[in-house]
Amino acid sequence: MINRLLDRLLGRGPRLAKPRQAKILRGADLGLQRELISPNAIKVCETLQRAGFKAYLVGGAVRDLLLGITPKDFDVATNATPEDVKAEFRRAMIIGRRFRLVHVMFGREVIETSTFRALNPEAKTDEHGRVLADNLFGSQSEDATRRDFTVNALYYDPSSDEVLDYHGGVSDLKKRLIRMIGDPATRYREDPVRMLRSVRFAAKLGFTIEEQTRAPIREMAELIHNVPVARLFDEMLKLLQSGQAMACLRQLRDAGLHHGLLPLLDVILEQPQGARFVEIALARTDERVREGKSISPGFLFATLLWQQVRTRWEAGIARGDYPIPALMAAIDLALDEQSEQLAIQKRFIADMREIWSLQPRFERRTGSQPYRLLEHIRYRAGFDFLMLRTDAGEIEPELVAWWDRFADGSPNERDTMIADLARGPGSSSTGISRPRRRRRRSSGSDQGGTKVDTLGGSEGAGEP
Repeated sequence: MINRLLDRLLGRGPRLAKPRQAKILRGADLGLQRELISPNAIKVCETLQRAGFKAYLVGGAVRDLLLGITPKDFDVATNATPEDVKAEFRRAMIIGRRFRLVHVMFGREVIETSTFRALNPEAKTDEHGRVLADNLFGSQSEDATRRDFTVNALYYDPSSDEVLDYHGGVSDLKKRLIRMIGDPATRYREDPVRMLRSVRFAAKLGFTIEEQTRAPIREMAELIHNVPVARLFDEMLKLLQSGQAMACLRQLRDAGLHHGLLPLLDVILEQPQGARFVEIALARTDERVREGKSISPGFLFATLLWQQVRTRWEAGIARGDYPIPALMAAIDLALDEQSEQLAIQKRFIADMREIWSLQPRFERRTGSQPYRLLEHIRYRAGFDFLMLRTDAGEIEPELVAWWDRFADGSPNERDTMIADLARGPGSSSTGISRPRRRRRRSSGSDQGGTKVDTLGGSEGAGEP
């Protein structure tokens, strides 16, 4: 409250900034390629303009277009209210509490359409200055001033091929600079997620964070804990799917922000095996992003949390627990620990559990078990994760090679492989030996087999 009052009395921060005049530039002169724009985004702009409203592509889409990058999604900003927008489109839905906006739907594509926001010093905030609700509509100039970074405060009219630049965003794009609009400390208090976004944009685009924009981050990092965990999860997912995931994680640690996301990230990256595992997984993920392939969030988080699961699993085996119950307990502990930090959606948690729990099944290569595993809906994910573990040096490559041959083999070849294995030495090749039990175990027990690390179905690899 005191900081907010001082900002208002001293005239600091973007919310009291005077309206600016936009610098108008031609998209063609800046190298903007219209063919990279979604026809549906153009349709939204043109429909609203025909109805008498202003409408522009805005934010990251304009930034990427000016960089020659095909945007992943498109946002539209307009002076039409959410109700006005909804009335113009058959499939449109008003969403949001903190900021009301409209999702205009074209099949699977969603064009997010927001109304110009006003500079509102009376916006509802928490005790730290984070904006909780602010739906006061205003002018385009005010809307530009409310945006976070200069490179995201650019507006493009596809009808006139005009780029409107209120805060020198085009110049900062040329300088490859991430610069906050207004006082950085004030803007971070309004929305601490902006600290994460600055790191993500810098890593994704290969830009530098301007010194004044970067300076307050380390001392204000604790504000991340005031952000709802669901928003943190969304931002972490964007970071991991940026195409520069490893660079983002390193910059998070350098900026002092990682403790607000994955508290054990330092431990993971500082362990030789753990660091190699994460680096290989994220490198493959980045490669898939650059190739335009889909990414499985469940696999990504299974990769990041694997070392926590693996450590607890090994501890359970060392205590004499059976491998599978020890694995299930390790998974529960790891997920419970992270639930307070990241609101991982239940469907992703289900994928993670399945990916991990498939791993011991790769050890069972007798009878009909290999055939049943091959038919499992998550087999491909499980096998990809097995390969990841092999590349990281956790297990011997023989197990992966066997399954690779088995998957491609004919029915007769598969039967021969299983028969040969039954006649040969033990099939264990996980690299994690299980301790001897004092009591005798039945040879038919379902708990048998050597201990296996369970991380299946790398997101860096394919989905089933």
